[in-house]
Amino acid sequence: MKTVSTSKSHGGIQGVYSHASEACACDMTFAVFVPPQAKNGPVPVLWYLSGLTCTHANVMDKGEYRRLAAELGLIIVCPDTSPRGDGVADEKDNWQFGSGAGFYVDATQQPFAANYRMYSYITEELPALIAANFPADMSRQAIFGHSMGGHGALTIALKNPERFKSCSAFAPIAQPSTAGWSKPALEKYLGADEAAWRAYDTTLLIEDGKRFPEFLVDQGSADSFLQEGLRPWLLEEACKTSGIGLTLRMQDGYDHSYNFISTFMDDHLTWHAARLG
Repeated sequence: MKTVSTSKSHGGIQGVYSHASEACACDMTFAVFVPPQAKNGPVPVLWYLSGLTCTHANVMDKGEYRRLAAELGLIIVCPDTSPRGDGVADEKDNWQFGSGAGFYVDATQQPFAANYRMYSYITEELPALIAANFPADMSRQAIFGHSMGGHGALTIALKNPERFKSCSAFAPIAQPSTAGWSKPALEKYLGADEAAWRAYDTTLLIEDGKRFPEFLVDQGSADSFLQEGLRPWLLEEACKTSGIGLTLRMQDGYDHSYNFISTFMDDHLTWHAARLG
């Protein structure tokens, strides 16, 4: 692991790091905020998964999480959203696929299967790196994310309920197997058999019996992707049918941007901290 940069903030340290990833077969970059409480021993870990076109830097620069994370004593881990590099397959003119659009799946179709293994990266390789190099209490982990990252957070929590104490999302893609901006990506990564897509679709995972105690979801009413891409009512219906607790807050007038995310970031950090103990 290489240290790209570190900077003191609110008594803690905001760092950016890189490493050679086996899962993604390329160099990967990620950000970690370590709060001042970590000087006295391991602290809980909150994972943030970013959306389409983002890197680790978007939430680090615009998410406004450090002040309260420092008060609450939370490590915040912000991974990249896809593999990157000259040897990584990509569609450079397609912002909904390839670089910046890994969708947190393990691709099975070539040429993408060689690098696009973001599910394994987020659930196996990067946690091992965090555990080995940071003062992280890995028995107390939570996860949240935005848009494509909200989709990733929900699906990862549903498939790993024993690992995460809590899960929330900002404007998640509720049913990526039928949404216009995600269905083509799933087909390219996972193949034409839609049965393979179910493992990466929140509503279908719930339909297939996966469970998590509760979710917190914030969604802006003025989000331009609301009707065609996000469709939180599908998540609401799935949770109601299955008995999963869902707090869905429609935030009047808010869009899909980090102005929306940063407005409600404190609410999510506080919500997770209460469940992390």
